[in-house]
Amino acid sequence: MRRPWLACLFALLATFAGAQDEPVSFAKVDPAYQMQFPRDEGSHPRFRTEWWYVTGWLADQQHQPLGFQITFFRNRPGTDEENPSHFALRQILFAHAAISDPKIGSLLRDEKSARAGFGLAEAAENGLDVHIDDWVLREQQGTYSAAISAKEFAMQLQLSATQLPLLQGDRGFSRKGPAPESASHYYSIPALSVSGTVNVRGQVRRVTGVAWLDHEWSSTYLQEGATGWDWVGLNLDDGTAFMAFRMRNSDGKPLWASASTRAANAPSVQNMDQRKIQWRALRTWRSPRTGIEYPVEWELTLDTLRIFLRPLMDDQENDARASTGSVYWEGAVRAFDEANRSIGRGYLELTGYGERLKMQ
Repeated sequence: MRRPWLACLFALLATFAGAQDEPVSFAKVDPAYQMQFPRDEGSHPRFRTEWWYVTGWLADQQHQPLGFQITFFRNRPGTDEENPSHFALRQILFAHAAISDPKIGSLLRDEKSARAGFGLAEAAENGLDVHIDDWVLREQQGTYSAAISAKEFAMQLQLSATQLPLLQGDRGFSRKGPAPESASHYYSIPALSVSGTVNVRGQVRRVTGVAWLDHEWSSTYLQEGATGWDWVGLNLDDGTAFMAFRMRNSDGKPLWASASTRAANAPSVQNMDQRKIQWRALRTWRSPRTGIEYPVEWELTLDTLRIFLRPLMDDQENDARASTGSVYWEGAVRAFDEANRSIGRGYLELTGYGERLKMQ
């Protein structure tokens, strides 16, 4: 799923797009499209928006936990595309990085943005290689590398694939609402083995851990009437990959839901009947800065399966109003079974709780 801090940007870009004499034609998500790797790990610039999103749990040499997030976004604004100038705004790149450190107790975050080109910011096609300045996410021979140098933290990470890509929805065609055009091409790579270093406020720690990579691209993501979404991706301890999301309408009720599981390197994905997917909030947390109340503990019921989610820490709110105007909650969570046994770890995203998202 991805990613709410683009919402205000999309509204701004739509204003510029409306000034064109001829409307731009964005590529459409095709349910018959067959993904190929490593080709589809790269950029798809004909689509309106795209993101590469890596989240995970790390532990340092003292076994202290950290959550991390690294996200790169590509947007095609659709403005002045016939302009032959190299300075014409054809693609915009954004990057977002965050650390969840219980010793600090609140999210450390930073972000970058740039127009694509001139070697300063690029998203390559046919393979994953995206960067803005010295922020980098790329893949080479099955290994991913990420480098982030932010204001209060830095990350140098190597991520090795231990499982095959997981095609979400119907072979990578992921519906986001009742309208068939509200969809994305979407795959995940769960159970990435992570090693490297993290520097938090001058303290360098060697870390290892497990991560999850999402990659989505779309031109019509959020259909009219949707106000936000709840999403979770979990690496369970037995190697099972678990993903679930629901889109919410204006009264907070589900508009659409999806969930999938796959045993470690199993040949097939099990997709859940959305009528059997239930999200029930168990506890909320109110931000002392924005006043927004987020449901940070959950019970998920998927037919006969029940999973309980609890956050690594409550304050994982990401306030991006200074750049794109959106505020949301995204952070590390633990998963428990009905007997209160820890069964896995992952990331939870909660959007649209402050105000309705606007993506077009």
